[in-house]
Amino acid sequence: MTTLADRPNTALVIVDLQNEVVANAYRRHEVLDAVNMLIERARNARVPVVWVRHADDELTAGSKGWQIVAELAPAPGEVIVEKNYSDTFEGTDLEKVLTRLGVGKLIVAGAQTAMCIRSTLHGALVRGYDATLVSDAHTTEDMTKRGAPPPDAVIRHTNLYWSNQRAPGRLGGVISSEDADFALFDS
Repeated sequence: MTTLADRPNTALVIVDLQNEVVANAYRRHEVLDAVNMLIERARNARVPVVWVRHADDELTAGSKGWQIVAELAPAPGEVIVEKNYSDTFEGTDLEKVLTRLGVGKLIVAGAQTAMCIRSTLHGALVRGYDATLVSDAHTTEDMTKRGAPPPDAVIRHTNLYWSNQRAPGRLGGVISSEDADFALFDS
């Protein structure tokens, strides 16, 4: 349903699953297992996997903390988008990458739920993409000391909130990793 003409393809977008970002993440191992399953399914269906890696004043590019976690590995030829803002589209070449791949539909997983995941989902929807969140393949750390709800509540609320997102000609939505059948998503 995307509003982007001639962009029938789907991409799996893996946001910020980096050592420092998920070092203390809620359900870290379960989320990484779900993401690994999504990656395998996407690759088997020949759906592009687009990796996103964040750097800023607190997360230095090239550092050990900046590296993608050891449990996951980009395959040769898979794109890694380098970003400095929460929205993966902002100040990056993501739009050019997706245009080249003919992608108008995104399946999103990664971290941090309340920041980069939400910002990327909104960034996609306002730019004309359909954007589906994988309910059990995103995570966040405990930020209750900074006034946030507990991580499980942040994740549940984001899943609820995104399940009803719509815009003219565009769809949000939520699926579980078990229900992510990339053969059904890709045209």
